[in-house]
Amino acid sequence: MLFNWLYILWIIFQICVAIILLFPLFSYIVYLFTKKKPVTNIETKQNDYAVIITAFKNSSNLNNVIDSLLKLNHNNYIIYVVADGCPDYYDTYNNEKVVIIKPEILLSNQVTSHFLAIQNFKRQHNLLTIIDSDNLVTPGYLTGLDSFFNMGYEAVQGVRKAKNLDTPYACLDAMNELYYLFYDRKILFAIGSSSMLSGSGMAFTVKLFKECMEKGNSTGAGFDKILQKEIVRKGYRIAFAEDAIILDEKTARPDQLIKQRARWNNTWFRYYKFGIYLMGQGIRKAKINRFLFGFILTRPPLFILLIFSFIIMLINLFFDVNAAITWAFMLLLFLTGFFLALKKSDTDERIYKSIVHVPKFIVLQIFSLFKAKKANEYSVATEHSYNKEIDKI
Repeated sequence: MLFNWLYILWIIFQICVAIILLFPLFSYIVYLFTKKKPVTNIETKQNDYAVIITAFKNSSNLNNVIDSLLKLNHNNYIIYVVADGCPDYYDTYNNEKVVIIKPEILLSNQVTSHFLAIQNFKRQHNLLTIIDSDNLVTPGYLTGLDSFFNMGYEAVQGVRKAKNLDTPYACLDAMNELYYLFYDRKILFAIGSSSMLSGSGMAFTVKLFKECMEKGNSTGAGFDKILQKEIVRKGYRIAFAEDAIILDEKTARPDQLIKQRARWNNTWFRYYKFGIYLMGQGIRKAKINRFLFGFILTRPPLFILLIFSFIIMLINLFFDVNAAITWAFMLLLFLTGFFLALKKSDTDERIYKSIVHVPKFIVLQIFSLFKAKKANEYSVATEHSYNKEIDKI
């Protein structure tokens, strides 16, 4: 009797992992048969943006990101920089579009910094966008966001492209981002759900941001996970804006990668329950947006999913060869979907060349699991460098 129950649980576990493994490719097939709605502006107005940049104990890239923002082909915005724990950083711009805010006490919290910026608004902006201090912004960023806000959306995620591809680790980090960008943002939004948020390069109505985060308790990494859950819970869809592009700093060294992934793993373990909640809401209210978005939130990090799949395949080799062959085929389908995402994206040749380092990349992420519990104690600040490629985009 016990053996029968264990066997049933084993089959259910395999089915769940298989569904998660193959869902991206399945969603792409659905996307191919989905009628594409052109992005058209009913209005062409320039919305009023508050551009919020938060820096914590590292101001080395602040002038670069501000300079890129001042080159925006948009006239209706003000930049608010919260320089938390940056005593040596001073406003040298003397520009009415730049507001530097230096907290009197250390905040050590992104959401607290965001609300400090809101409290210091020079006017009542209707929209805000959040930029990391290690980002650079392309000239058409706000215009790309306008397209969707003018269509009535209240939350929009833009595109984060790699700013640096100078090491194999940076290339693999960028490859990982391209995969999620394609399936969890572009495809997921196109088939009727919401784009996942990325932590930066995202924008909201000020009203919605306040409603979602004003009473929240966000500590450590993952404020974007709380924010996106609240947005979808309230019945909104998060749009994906392909023309709103920022450049993002990728982890260039093994120690950076381990600390970053430790924080990401910590975030998933803390917030995967949001996905279960949203899936339940989606079923009860027959809302595809909530169900699909919740499903994606419950999915473990990619390397954990692949490890589970390989272990299942190896176990089946001893008990059911046909099942092992099936799992080998499903892993092949997953790889097909992975390379499809790269092919459909603007993938640099250096990223393809870095694929030989994937095993080492996975091993480092396994190491990061052992640091996940104390992940919020680690600083993940990266070395910043200005990339003049932004002027060519």
